Amino acid sequence: MAVTILKERWTSKVAEVTIGEGPKAVKVGGDSTLPYLTFEGQVPNAPVVALEVSDVYPEDWPEILKNAWGDVLSDPVAWAKKAVEFGADAVALRLDSAHPDKGNASAEDVARTAKAVADAIDVPLIVLGCGVEEKDAEIFPTVGEVLQGKNCLIGCATQENYNSIVATALVNGHSVIASSPLDINLAKQLNILITEMNLPSDRIVIDPLIGALGYGIEYAYSIMERARLGALTGDKMLAMPIICFVGQESWKAKEAKDEGSPEGYDWGGQYTRAILWEVMTATTLLQAGGHLFLMRHPDSLKQFKDHVAAISKGAQY
Repeated sequence: MAVTILKERWTSKVAEVTIGEGPKAVKVGGDSTLPYLTFEGQVPNAPVVALEVSDVYPEDWPEILKNAWGDVLSDPVAWAKKAVEFGADAVALRLDSAHPDKGNASAEDVARTAKAVADAIDVPLIVLGCGVEEKDAEIFPTVGEVLQGKNCLIGCATQENYNSIVATALVNGHSVIASSPLDINLAKQLNILITEMNLPSDRIVIDPLIGALGYGIEYAYSIMERARLGALTGDKMLAMPIICFVGQESWKAKEAKDEGSPEGYDWGGQYTRAILWEVMTATTLLQAGGHLFLMRHPDSLKQFKDHVAAISKGAQY
């Protein structure tokens, strides 16, 4: 007896964004179906996984995470090289030293660091600001200029500072992370504002803001799913690939950063628990429609990539 599979017929697809130059450049997006439903459409590009690097020593990281990196945490260039050795598809450099509470480094100072990191690696570079919107607007024109020709992904651009960051991307040939706080309408509005500055939609990546496993991930999932459905049904202002700050959120969770267990509970060993917290956050967001994943522990990256390989058998990348 023949079995007929009912197929959804989508009318559009997610935009495809290229990050980096040369043979190690990566593409994200391009999907014309929901995640892994390849009998309904195409998923031309595999998920991209980046490891985070900071330009200051990460004092607030738990010891189990610091220990994974050894003695490179005070040297962003050595740290970035190690990330590539661990198998990262890209490196995400955080310019934390520009934060007023972490040194208030000048635009020239952080630009020198960004240029040194970019020159030391052969994979694409994602450059993240310090998280203070006014300061990020101040440093990115200089950072973007010294990285001209590298086709970096820079951000995060918000509704308060997008003008400066988008202008930098336009002048210097970069793509932009558009960040909005877990609201589909705010995400769409920011994308409209950015495209009105003539940055093409294939140079925008959406950061919808995510939560970690057990910390609001279900709400993040629903926002990402709605964005993907909007893209597939023709909404051009939601048709950008999605970036997920997995490591940043996962390692805030007490289950990942606490060595012991609460009284009356046995959480098991911290290493297994913490790695799984990061991996499970990433795999959940993968199914929600994520394309680019920023992680912190190299073992998490490996396990996540193994998972992607297992569920991608038969898919053409």
